Amino acid sequence: MVGTRDDPGHIRLRGIAAIGHHGVLASEKALGQPFIVDVDAFVHLETSSDQLSDTVNYAELAQGVVAEITGDPVDLIETLTGRIADRCLALDPRILAVTVTVHKPQAPVGVSVADVEVTLTRSRQ
Repeated sequence: MVGTRDDPGHIRLRGIAAIGHHGVLASEKALGQPFIVDVDAFVHLETSSDQLSDTVNYAELAQGVVAEITGDPVDLIETLTGRIADRCLALDPRILAVTVTVHKPQAPVGVSVADVEVTLTRSRQ
């Protein structure tokens, strides 16, 4: 059997971008920098309805991510990643689990790197 109606599917959002003021350095908090977030929301997809009310609204999901990026500064992107994951789970009870990746492409690490990213998966308890 390939799958059943009860198998969760994904709603994926890639490249949600906003300027945040997160980081250990005072300059990161003062100047801000781009953060890019990818979200995989694991949900039971309703495929027999064509109504937005029968699924997770991914516009609201993306807006919640931006609100966390632009919200209260934190030192670590690990903390930011956790806040975003918690917000996604709180958005809609149909979200069973979420994987969040936060990219910090301009992280000041002292050497040339293309990206620094943290990934976290959280599920409902």
